[in-house]
Amino acid sequence: MTDAKDDYLRIGDCPTLENATLLLSFNGWMDGGNVSTGTVERLIDLLNARPVAEIDPEPFYILNFPGPMEVAALFRPFVEVEGGLHKRIAMPTSVFYCYEEARLLLFVGKEPNMHWRSFGDCVVRLAKRAGVRLVLFIGSFGGSVPHTREPRLFVSASDAETLAEMEPYGVRHSDYEGPGSFTSYLMSRAPAAGLKMASLVAEIPGYLQGANPMCIEAVTRRLAKIFKLPLKLDSLRSASTEWELQVSSVIENDNDLAEKVHQLEHEYDNDLLKMGSEEAG
Repeated sequence: MTDAKDDYLRIGDCPTLENATLLLSFNGWMDGGNVSTGTVERLIDLLNARPVAEIDPEPFYILNFPGPMEVAALFRPFVEVEGGLHKRIAMPTSVFYCYEEARLLLFVGKEPNMHWRSFGDCVVRLAKRAGVRLVLFIGSFGGSVPHTREPRLFVSASDAETLAEMEPYGVRHSDYEGPGSFTSYLMSRAPAAGLKMASLVAEIPGYLQGANPMCIEAVTRRLAKIFKLPLKLDSLRSASTEWELQVSSVIENDNDLAEKVHQLEHEYDNDLLKMGSEEAG
């Protein structure tokens, strides 16, 4: 890829589109169950989207964080050695992809540890270069949704018009005060940059760790509907069903956890009934 004017942003064969959307995903904060990166990575694979730009990771990430090993390990790159031979090292990457048929750009990266303004400059510059109108972050957080139910989706937006555009897709408005993410910072910059931005965040089971194929499949399906994407989701559905059966099998052997899940199911179903009656009224 050839270097752009900004030393950190490297633009290759990137088209200029009209009213395009940029889907953002970040590893780390708000990527519970790998729903942020997992969803966008699946879309990239299913759409056979091609890489069009990347951000140089060197200025933005802490790799050697001082402190206890369990803390430092969160920052260091993953390495693989087999039979005494070095196989690979997984350095941070931040790559933009494009699926021109749907006027869609997709981004997978690690949330920057440092220099948010410069990283944001790269995202905004690429968005403007590609004709992006809407930037949509896909994220997740651990909540009270049971693993046997669809994740609830919450939305926040940079402006009232964008918020209204998202409402037909079965989302709820976010209410939150607390530590902010890079995407919150980026959303604060969107209006001045002439961009609209929204954050679509899935509430997933807080009592589970690791990748959550069911939530990834549910969010992928919702995005396919929003952007009218011609996706075959059979493989995702199969992985989702198999994962749910495995988790349920383990939980059945833990009486306390099984009772907790049943209570969460009861609360979830009552919440749906309450929302349905309010909409009907």
